[in-house]
Amino acid sequence: MAGRLYVVGTPIGNLGDLSPRAAQVLAEADFIAAEDTRVTLKLLNHLGLKKPMVSYYEHNLRERGRMILERIQAGETCAVVSDAGMPCISDPGEDLVRICGEAGIETIVIPGPSAAIAALAVSGLSTSRFTFEGFLSTSRSSRAAHLEGLRQEERTMIFYEAPHKLLPTLADLREVFGGSRRISIGRELTKLHEELLRTDLDGALERFRERPPKGELVLVLEGKPREKALMTLEEALDRAEALLNGGMKPTDAARQAAKESGYPKGELYQGLLRRQSGEEAEER
Repeated sequence: MAGRLYVVGTPIGNLGDLSPRAAQVLAEADFIAAEDTRVTLKLLNHLGLKKPMVSYYEHNLRERGRMILERIQAGETCAVVSDAGMPCISDPGEDLVRICGEAGIETIVIPGPSAAIAALAVSGLSTSRFTFEGFLSTSRSSRAAHLEGLRQEERTMIFYEAPHKLLPTLADLREVFGGSRRISIGRELTKLHEELLRTDLDGALERFRERPPKGELVLVLEGKPREKALMTLEEALDRAEALLNGGMKPTDAARQAAKESGYPKGELYQGLLRRQSGEEAEER
């Protein structure tokens, strides 16, 4: 009978954030697949646990992934963890989950802290829609292409960055998005020297040129502000209705009015249908 794979979230700094369920799963697992066994050993020592561990990281994931899969298929239970936070998010655990899924292995998630979500929650920026971009490439061309692809992004963007690369990254962000774009930078979240800076890209560059950062960072960048509508919603609906009365189909009328007004086509289409339904009801 095959075993199971548990994807276990671990603290991003403060060991008190480990959930009781995560501690129980780590205690009951037959072995643990860890990104860095030295880091995970500190957590296990904190819990008073002694567990067999398998080193599982980016440069050995193919070989070790197959070995871990074979052990699970033989009936053992594995808990995969990252150095900090949720496994599989910018983390080699993603590949292990994939191969276990392809093999029909039951995979159970034990949710835990996430640096990206923690930083977003306290950023003061929009949280309704966001995109996680992880670490930017060290290749200049790949990095430039990545950021250029985000130039028109309206959702809040989340990046991870190392301290020694923060200033070049902030400079690249300012070049693409402008110095007035708002940003929140979380440093050493949940740890003793936790720091949160809410500013714009110009302010962030000035701050960290004066005081070079230490510790891992999460950058939460404001999305592109939506352009103000050229007319009110009622005026846009009036325009769509006029186009409809002029012989256009509802979808075409809504599309044209959207181009002229800046409102979403779907919103205008639904509003147009409601207007038409109301007129038909009055006639009856």
